[in-house]
Formats: sequence, structure tokens, C-alpha cells
Amino acid sequence: MTQPSTTGREPTPISTRRSGFGPAPEVAAVRAAEGIVRVPTPFGPPAWLLTRHADVRRMLGDADSFINGWGPADLDAGQRPARDPRQLSGHRSGNILSLDPPDHTRLRRLLTPEFTVRRMRRLQPRIAEIVDEHLDALERHGPPADLVAEYALPIPSLVICELLGVPTTDRAEFQERTRRQLDTTAPEADRIELSKESIAYMTGLVDRARERPGEDLIGMLIRDHADALSNAELIGIANLLLVAGHETTSNMLGLGTLALLRHPEQLAIVRDDPAAVPGAVEELMRWLSVVNGGSPRMAVRDVELDGVTIRRGDLVNVNLPAANRDAGLLEQPERFDVTRSAAPHVGFGHGIHHCLGAPLARMEMRIAFPALLQRFPGLHVVDEEIAYAADQAIYGLQHLNVGW
Repeated sequence: MTQPSTTGREPTPISTRRSGFGPAPEVAAVRAAEGIVRVPTPFGPPAWLLTRHADVRRMLGDADSFINGWGPADLDAGQRPARDPRQLSGHRSGNILSLDPPDHTRLRRLLTPEFTVRRMRRLQPRIAEIVDEHLDALERHGPPADLVAEYALPIPSLVICELLGVPTTDRAEFQERTRRQLDTTAPEADRIELSKESIAYMTGLVDRARERPGEDLIGMLIRDHADALSNAELIGIANLLLVAGHETTSNMLGLGTLALLRHPEQLAIVRDDPAAVPGAVEELMRWLSVVNGGSPRMAVRDVELDGVTIRRGDLVNVNLPAANRDAGLLEQPERFDVTRSAAPHVGFGHGIHHCLGAPLARMEMRIAFPALLQRFPGLHVVDEEIAYAADQAIYGLQHLNVGW
């Protein structure tokens, strides 16, 4: 199930197909009918696509039956293809998204204490400063302004700089390289070269932290676990946080602002009621689901899901936007309502690969959304022709021109 591409690229697989704020109609139709279908993938072998909330949670929560893998060799010899599309950071060491237990368990156990809500609160004052600085810059810029370029993209980038201990003198260059690295319209050769540059920069960052560990994430990991983490793992962790932690939050800030502007009564609640903001962030995560599905998993044994037998060696993918709008999850799932009780959505994933940086992402959104709406109560969309960033693993907007 693919649809023609209007960009000259390969057809869009159904697993990543979107329409506006939600899943494409044909994805919702799969959820309403079969629930589980066999679909082609961009990387070769077909995969089972799961669209219902219960099936998605069961699969993601069963790390014993579903692993990272692409074929029979992964079942037996642990061999992997030379170019693995799951490696978001381009560096396998330290990339917990592409690891299974026991390697995943070891790294996750070391990293989890650094991402607790309590630890993330140390960053809260600095995040608020970064947000205010960009609101001031927006005000100086004057309308119209591209909210994506001027607000949604740079804020998470600077937060990652704070988290990783990127020196102030390097931050402008770091932000520009990050912006170019995450530009999916750039030629592949350029993106590969930028990834190499990023890894080289992270290598220097880790080397300096080994000599003089600071109060940032890398410094704390070195102080607490110097002998348990190799330099390659620290570099991989830093690079993964850059890609996974930056693009998801920035896309949520851009797309989430548009969703609120399209629902003024919901926007007013987020702007005026601080107690409603945490629940509003969860509803935005559920209703928007910017991460379409992530990397396929492979069954290591025969498993029955919703009447379908998934055979050993079969690939399995999920559609998180469809799962988060499943009537099996909550009533009236298509309705956007920031006052509803938080549902156990899968916007941050589920199971052992549940987003490690979720506390940080939540904090950024809880600060950035109300601050923007309070500073510019007359915020509105200038260009009604919205350019969605489709055909990507992480969904969002190419730009959002606003006035106030």
C-alpha cells in the first residue's frame, strides 16, 4: 500500500502517510477494518502494520518476542546490513533505539537517572530564559515571521546545547549544522557529510569532558560511570539525543501551535490556565503524534495478534497516529480536547524503548506553548496554505508564517 509521490521521490509507504493533523484516511480505514495488514517497506522486505492501540502497546511492550532486526541472519548470527535505516544518529554505539537487551538494558539503566523529572527541573530556569530570548527576538523581528524557523527549531537546539554542555562559542555553528543535518530535502551526500561532522564534533566534546567533566549530561555520565561507558557509546548517546531530542520537540512546537490556533477555545485554556497546561501537552502528543512509527521490529517467535499470526522472522511496524486516535483508547478520539483526562497514549512510544527524553520534551512544551500565547495574544496564521513536512519519520511543518 503506497501512494504516488508528487515530489519525484519513492511512493510514500502507508506506515508514514499523514493527512493534516492526523493519520491519512486510508490508514484509519485499515484500523477500522482489518487492523493489521501486510505492507511494503522502503528497505526491502514487507512488514505487518499495526494500527490499533491495544495491538501497538502489546507489540512494543513485548521485547522478548520482537527485536531490532531485518532478516534471518539477525535471528541466528546477529549480523546486520551495512546500511541500517534505524540508525538515526549514524552511530550504532550508544544508540539505544537500535539495541536490544542486554546491551539496551545496561545503557538504559545508566542513562535513566539523568532523565528523571527531578534532574530535568534543573534545566527549567534556563529553558524559560531560552524561550523568553526567542520571544524577544520574535518581537524585534516583527510580523510576519516564520514561527518554525524563529521559535520552534532553535529552542530545542539550544536546550540540547545546555544538556550536552556545548560551549557558548560553538552554539551558533552547532545550531546551523543541526539545522542542515535535519533538513530532509538536502542531498543525501550532504547529509552524510554533515553526520560525519556532527560525530567529529561530539568526539571532541566527549574528549574534553573526559579531561574535565562539567555539570552537563556527558560530564555527569563520565563522573558516575567512567569505566562503564566507552567513548564510542558516549558519542552515540550525544548524537542520538541531538537528532531524536531536537526534531521531535521542534515539530511538536510548530504543529502544536497550529493546532491550537485552529481551536481558539482550546488555545485560550492553554494561555490562561496554568493548571491545564500539563494535560494539554499530553492531548497534543496524542492528537498530533509527530512520530509516525519508528523502526520495524522482527518477531523471534510466532505470535498471534488480533487473530493474525505473525511468523518468526516477520517484520512488524506500527502507526502511532492511528493508534492514538483509536476508539479502543478513549471516547471521541478524533476530537481535540485539552481538558480531557490524560489517556495512555503512545506518542512517546511504549515498553523498553519508551522515549527516554520524555520528561525534557514535556518541560519544553509546558514552558514554550503558554509563553508564546501570552506574549502574543493576537497570534494568527498569515499564510493559510500550510506546508506540512510529509514523507518523513517525524511529522511537522516546513514553515508557519504568523502575525500578532
